[in-house]
Amino acid sequence: MTTIERRPPLKPGEPAPDFTLPAIDRPGTVSLADYRGRSPVLLAIFRGLYCPLCRRAIAQLGLSRPKLQEAGVESLGIIATKPEHARLYFQFRPTRLPLAADPDMTTHHAYGLPMPALTRELTQALEPLRFNPTGELPEPLPLLEAVQALDRLHGFEPTENYRQEAQRQFPQLAGEFLVDRDGIVRWVYIETAEAGWAGLGKFPTERDLLAVARAVEER
Repeated sequence: MTTIERRPPLKPGEPAPDFTLPAIDRPGTVSLADYRGRSPVLLAIFRGLYCPLCRRAIAQLGLSRPKLQEAGVESLGIIATKPEHARLYFQFRPTRLPLAADPDMTTHHAYGLPMPALTRELTQALEPLRFNPTGELPEPLPLLEAVQALDRLHGFEPTENYRQEAQRQFPQLAGEFLVDRDGIVRWVYIETAEAGWAGLGKFPTERDLLAVARAVEER
């Protein structure tokens, strides 16, 4: 699989790159340094809000946040959407998950999240696959049909800004990183790393995240 040149994904034991990004849920900025010495943090790095699979994962992680806090772990979502567009979206669809905007995908690059080249081979690999990763559709569908069906189900109407976002970003992969209070990566999840392209849009469950959070706190 051809991939656009960038650093390999971070591995457990490596220091997590710092960042400072516009906050979406409040004024000002948010950085990894905000958590240093205070709490481990689960960083969930997503594509832009054009992606219904990411929107769903953000909502679910927002619901899981209180349990993660009970386990001693904070959460932060990073979205590859312009801050003003993200703030407008979450004004009408609020979440409990603290959020930061990274439309230039600097954290995606710094944390080594893969972005395969959109080649004929990739298109052919995706063509026979059927997707229903959130379980919301009556049956699995081809990727584009699944995305369109989920948009309708969520009442999401893509604007020209979101269409441009999708063209610029696809097929950027998402990922999650658990960083301890010393700024060291302790756990990594990369979308499609285990199941290949059939795993597109599948993210760790609340049970998975709580198990990881408790393991880190027991160190």
